[in-house]
Amino acid sequence: MGALSRRQFLTAAALSSLAGCTGAGTVSDPGGATDESGSTGGAGPDAVPTSDEGLPLPTEPSALRRQARSGGPAKDGIPSIDEPEFVGADAADYLDPGDPVFGVARDGTAKAYPQKILAQHEIVNDELAGTNVAVTYCPLTGTVQGFERGATTFGVSGRLINSNLVMYDRATEAWWPQILATSIPGPWNEDPELRSLREFRLVWTTWEQWRAHRPETTVLSTRTGHAKNYERDPYGSYNPRGGYYDGDSLLFPALNESDRFPKKTVVMGARTADGAAAFLKRSLRDRRVMTGTIGEVPVIAVSDPRLDTGYVYRNPDEHGFEPDGDAVTGPDGASHAPDALPLDRIHTFDAMWFAWAGYYPDTDVYE
Repeated sequence: MGALSRRQFLTAAALSSLAGCTGAGTVSDPGGATDESGSTGGAGPDAVPTSDEGLPLPTEPSALRRQARSGGPAKDGIPSIDEPEFVGADAADYLDPGDPVFGVARDGTAKAYPQKILAQHEIVNDELAGTNVAVTYCPLTGTVQGFERGATTFGVSGRLINSNLVMYDRATEAWWPQILATSIPGPWNEDPELRSLREFRLVWTTWEQWRAHRPETTVLSTRTGHAKNYERDPYGSYNPRGGYYDGDSLLFPALNESDRFPKKTVVMGARTADGAAAFLKRSLRDRRVMTGTIGEVPVIAVSDPRLDTGYVYRNPDEHGFEPDGDAVTGPDGASHAPDALPLDRIHTFDAMWFAWAGYYPDTDVYE
């Protein structure tokens, strides 16, 4: 399997489905007409909402650009979903209980994005409780990230860095490596302003767990506007685990090699302007509460058994918290849900170890 290119993975999947062939070149273009250089033109940099605090980069933006390589499909060859439709939980008969979904809840709205749909699109340009967002997933690094997108949309550039999806926005055409969430130069915008996106959390869980936790949820429909066979993941399977997701082989070299863990070991990663930390997910699951630092700042990680996920918080006063069933008890004896400790929560997400270590070679690791 390691000898197959990403193009071969995707081509094999398309040929296996009668419907898949007709949808391969179907790309919506909400950002404007494409000229011969591949540019869609667009608005200025303020069209993309960005954070006040920049995130760390492992090297200079220009050096990251030099690390970019073709993933096989060209720009928008993996088509984003730009007009998503949703169905109620009872109508999601295309999901089995153990299928992975990416869940989010905000202001009374709960949504689930099935992994097996995003594996063939990687980006969903959506709206969440009145905010325009992009839900992004990279199958090769096992990372799901949510970003505010303003009035523009994001697309798949066709390039990879550290095996990780490189997005582009259709307003400025800057490149945005998904894990780094920070703009770098590319062929369609040679000198973008260095900025980091506004992120929001999506929870990697199973359909059974998400539906039990959020019974009011809606689910991304298979009516995506593209003819695809969503019963076949071109890279393998998570339910049961197989193919690329199961072995230790990579399709592309890691940016920085680390043999501390098997390459696809899952960590809960958190990073700020001060640095990065990774908590081994299986250890967090077993221990429920772990402590560490990001830079010089003490942090605490807690697991959430309800969804088999975890959260990281700044804990400058190093308050003690203890697991108590599905909840966590604080120093004052009060009980808190794992996602609602009375501390400053840091954006945290699942990642394959090789990808996290590739981008953050100086990361602190807690196991």
